[in-house]
Amino acid sequence: MYDPFTIALIGFAAMFLLIVLHVPIGIAMGTVGAVGFASIVGLDPALSLLASEPASVFTNLDLAVIPLFLLMGSLAGAAGLPSDVYNLAYAFIGHRRGGLALATIGGCGGFGAVCGSAIATTATFGRVALPEMLRRGYSPALAAGSIAAGGTLGIIVPPSSIMVIYAILTEQFIVHMFIAAIVPAIMAIAFYLIAAAIYVRLNPKAGPAGERMPWPERWKVIKANWGVLFLATVVLGGIYTGVFTVNEAAAVGVTIALAFAILRGRLGLREFLDVLVESAATTLMIYVMLIGASIFSYFMSVAHAPDRLIEAITDLHLSGGMVILLLLIMYLILGAIFDEVAAIVITLPFVLPIIKHFGYDLVWWGIINVIVVEIAMISPPIGLNVFVIHGMRKDIKLGTIYRGIMPFLAADIVRLALLALFPSLTLFTLQWLK
Repeated sequence: MYDPFTIALIGFAAMFLLIVLHVPIGIAMGTVGAVGFASIVGLDPALSLLASEPASVFTNLDLAVIPLFLLMGSLAGAAGLPSDVYNLAYAFIGHRRGGLALATIGGCGGFGAVCGSAIATTATFGRVALPEMLRRGYSPALAAGSIAAGGTLGIIVPPSSIMVIYAILTEQFIVHMFIAAIVPAIMAIAFYLIAAAIYVRLNPKAGPAGERMPWPERWKVIKANWGVLFLATVVLGGIYTGVFTVNEAAAVGVTIALAFAILRGRLGLREFLDVLVESAATTLMIYVMLIGASIFSYFMSVAHAPDRLIEAITDLHLSGGMVILLLLIMYLILGAIFDEVAAIVITLPFVLPIIKHFGYDLVWWGIINVIVVEIAMISPPIGLNVFVIHGMRKDIKLGTIYRGIMPFLAADIVRLALLALFPSLTLFTLQWLK
């Protein structure tokens, strides 16, 4: 009979084998977790776990915010709010060299405030901004690269679904995660804008300047954007001021986005059903992963795998900083292979005890965790956002997109280093509001 830790190692390998064989991640985690738990504790407790964990996840009121935010983002997209945000950014900076790329980044940041998904933001602006940039003579590398990078803002700009998931799995306050993300989100947008500006300064032909929009036209664009500004202000303002709980803010956001979509005449029955199906499918995927992760965590706990891992790290006499560096490298690899939710839920059973052992703030680590997964989504050799753009425009080669990504990737590495070395940059807003 194998000892529990050996069973844990076998289970971990089996889980990755199932994932490689294209078994859904949540199913793979849940299956291995249940079998491993049964082999250590017994069949009856394992069957009880299979009954209790799904019930616990589906009745968790905090998790209800996930489908609400997803639905809000889908309805906002159906209402045409992404185009409004893009037009607003273009009205003020589109006349500058590389202005469309700068507007795309600004638009992605604005849409991230009502979306919460990196892939959805990338796909949305791939439809809105990519054809316009190519039509105006932008290089395919800059056009595709700015959208793929800008799309990652969907998970660092609050409200973010992945931050909600991390907060629930680590028993942190969701509002604290959103507050702590304010400075990192501002830094992300600013660093991307700087990267794009440097890119077109070094290569002027990559992003030719457009025509300056006269102020009367700008005022029209500003007036047309009252919807997205109102939605973001009500949702985020309500959360930060304490007027709404996170769940209430999400529900109000869904109602406002639905009203905009209907009043603008963009939400017929067919479109409404498409929005519901899209949101329901994504929600189900997330819930299945959370159930699988919960069962797998129980298996790892009874196998004492986190304890053994901490003992091994202690024996190696690694400093906390070195451990953080190794974890960041691991997430860069995993995030390039899995989506942001999967990369985090798979690793939390092992990583969370390590972070606690070295005494790091869990809110700070949550923001760092989201950022490093965000970076991985545009990192070679995979990068999910890159494949989203390539899937939309097969005529733009993967190598071209990766070439356009490089300035933004360099900006990401600088930003990550600053936030990792100076935790106060992340925690200062939280401490100030407390």
